[in-house]
Amino acid sequence: MKPIKINDGIYWVGAIDWDVRNFHGYITQRGATYNAYLIIDEKITLIDTVKPQFFDEMIKRISHIVDPAKIDYIISNHVEMDHSGSLPQLMEFASNATVIASPKGKEGLQSHYNGAWKFEVMKSGDILNLGKRSIEFLLTPMLHWPDNMIGYLKPEKILFSNDAFGQHLASSERFDHELPIAIVLEETKKYYGNIILPFGNQVTKAIEAAEALDIEVIAPSHGVIWKKHISDILSIYKKWCKNNTESKAVIVYDTMWNSTEKIAYAIQSAFEAKGISTKMRNLKTNHISDIMTDITDAKFICVGSPTLNNNMLPTVAGLLTYLKGLVPKNRIGMAFGSYGWSGQSIDQVEDALKSCRFDLMEKIKTQYIPDQASIEEIAANTVKTQMHK
Repeated sequence: MKPIKINDGIYWVGAIDWDVRNFHGYITQRGATYNAYLIIDEKITLIDTVKPQFFDEMIKRISHIVDPAKIDYIISNHVEMDHSGSLPQLMEFASNATVIASPKGKEGLQSHYNGAWKFEVMKSGDILNLGKRSIEFLLTPMLHWPDNMIGYLKPEKILFSNDAFGQHLASSERFDHELPIAIVLEETKKYYGNIILPFGNQVTKAIEAAEALDIEVIAPSHGVIWKKHISDILSIYKKWCKNNTESKAVIVYDTMWNSTEKIAYAIQSAFEAKGISTKMRNLKTNHISDIMTDITDAKFICVGSPTLNNNMLPTVAGLLTYLKGLVPKNRIGMAFGSYGWSGQSIDQVEDALKSCRFDLMEKIKTQYIPDQASIEEIAANTVKTQMHK
């Protein structure tokens, strides 16, 4: 439970959640961290806290460095409880501390906790002097709550980026170069696809502001701290926030008696015949949050369901609801499926893809078990010029 030094007088004092496997519907197979940062200066400052059940872990790390009662400022960059959940407990130790928040952050913290705390509200461009150091704030509303803000610490050139550039990844290592970068980027992509994706415009503004700064460290609220791969992560985020896609297809389906699955694999053959790579995702064996990782930069999204009681399968309906909330843009969709006597599911899937504002390929609707001739026809004719819009 010792702190980890980032720079002279600056420490990571957060918590590692090795066991969490579900983060409000997002499957976290590699766990998570809740990052809090302590700055020792004339004004002792803590940036964010941790989930309430990890308060003891955080307070022990802080206590290795300083008596928590001596904390002057607690910066709350985000009201969500994985960031602010320990604030009420911490304020019992640091009763004289001032809570620093955005205007919406102050409102949210007061609504959540009803704490009679001293607040100081920050707006974009405001600077908090700590002594030898200062933090300049930038409000980043809807990245991904209305209250969000980030801070830039001078002279160390550290960007405390809140949820931007984060990952859910539990490890004892705290820096990007201490882990295989492929794993870090995979979890960064999953975090973006499941949390940040709807807020591309806000991400663009945050990146523009970040690029105007001289940054040597990016310290997010989850996962590893970026030191060696800052230019890489900024470049990747630029691509994602502009909804730039690659020529690849994600084919998602559930199946009752394998007929819809047969169609899915025929569609895969059609894409591969045109040199377009594919990912096959059966909803029985793949979680929607992992599927969203694939969708983050995929141009084609094909969704299939058989018909059950005049409806699509519940797993498919869940995926489409999740997909609509994350609103990936500039995509091409396709509905497909097999049916017995009614076949409403395929039209329902197509309507859901329309509501996502996707361009649509012609749907594939096959009654009962597709025979070999049908499979060959699907494989031969599915990929048309409209795929290259």
